[in-house]
Amino acid sequence: MSVPDEKTMLNSFDENQSRRVLELARETLAIEAEAIQAVHARLDADDSLVRAVGVLYRCTGRVVVSGMGKSGHIARKIAATLASTGTPAMFVHPGEAAHGDLGMVTPQDVFIAISYSGESSELMDILPVVKRMGAPLIAMTGKPHSSLAQLSDVHLDISVAREACPLNLAPTASTTVTLALGDALAVALLDVRGFREEDFARSHPGGALGRRLLTHVRDVMRSGDAIPSVTPDMPLTRALLEVSQKGMGMTAVVDADFKPLGVFTDGDLRRLIERLQDFSNLTIRDVMHIGARTVHPEQLAVDAVAIMEEFRINQMLVIDEDGILVGALHIHDLTRAKVI
Repeated sequence: MSVPDEKTMLNSFDENQSRRVLELARETLAIEAEAIQAVHARLDADDSLVRAVGVLYRCTGRVVVSGMGKSGHIARKIAATLASTGTPAMFVHPGEAAHGDLGMVTPQDVFIAISYSGESSELMDILPVVKRMGAPLIAMTGKPHSSLAQLSDVHLDISVAREACPLNLAPTASTTVTLALGDALAVALLDVRGFREEDFARSHPGGALGRRLLTHVRDVMRSGDAIPSVTPDMPLTRALLEVSQKGMGMTAVVDADFKPLGVFTDGDLRRLIERLQDFSNLTIRDVMHIGARTVHPEQLAVDAVAIMEEFRINQMLVIDEDGILVGALHIHDLTRAKVI
């Protein structure tokens, strides 16, 4: 049996089939967009979302999110979004909860139960226990009169007019609405909590934002013997050895207290060669330029990046609050640290 090549597979639909694919795709997106708009309109009908955010804000424990099947997948995402935006949260599988995992839930927690029908047997088996222990219950269902809705302290209506599935069976529009409403809860809650970029970075230290907001100059600068430095009376020819050996394309010129007087870079050397044929009698003081750009070790590394970009330089000196040279920073150091 021959295997169709890639081109044949890509062109396996005739014109009518291709048209049908696009028609269903557009219809799916339209149905789900309409479902979200319907939930948007319902927010003004009652104060359930506001009450739900209030319950979550007052929570002194964790937010436990649970659901079966597709609702379970959405519950995992909602728990992850809450956790990454300042609200301790976790997902508990209702089936596992009935066999011991319910021990994770405490009276200080808030329980969010998700079931479109509101009659999920796995959830209904454990929720009376949750209620007896005193944990507030927020239900997300598409049936306001369901058993789960009636048991809850706050009910969030996730009903949809129809699913995007042509058979009106597979959870599609309803799961989209549930996910969107979960995001709405998380966003409203993070605003109430005063959650900031720095807080987000602390829970995402491995991401680009975390590196940008948590990496300080002290974390990436070169220090000690790795700092290229010379005294002002040193002959230029000897100072060039310091530039070469330290591999930063520059050297700081410091006084007896190790405070920077100036800096000399590879670029300065190239410009010097264009002007002079013989510079064997020069000292570094004769050719250094004063007013080197500096940063403090406690500044964010992104601040150093901004200064380098503004003044089109590749190196900077790092000084402490007394003006003493404590480090040197090259743009390659920032690249290796993935700050840029």
